[in-house]
Amino acid sequence: MPCCALAVLGLIGPRALIVFWWLIDASHWSAVFGSLILPLLGFLFLPWTTLAYVLVWSTGGLSPFAWLIVALAFLADIGFYGGGAFRERYRRSG
Repeated sequence: MPCCALAVLGLIGPRALIVFWWLIDASHWSAVFGSLILPLLGFLFLPWTTLAYVLVWSTGGLSPFAWLIVALAFLADIGFYGGGAFRERYRRSG
């Protein structure tokens, strides 16, 4: 059961944070993205990556360290999607 709770938190948590942060500071999100399409796609498919990008974004662009943070968030997103599929495949074969 704890694994299910962690999976739900991993899937819903960042999306709830995106909505909350956007409601609190929409001007920052507008400065980062400029349009609504990329944050919406990030909300749907890569929420951790979207949050990390907005968190480390600065006016001059991203530093190499900031790109590392975004890459780690991307790996977290992939892990949430791929980890469930791997576990299901392992469970069915065993």
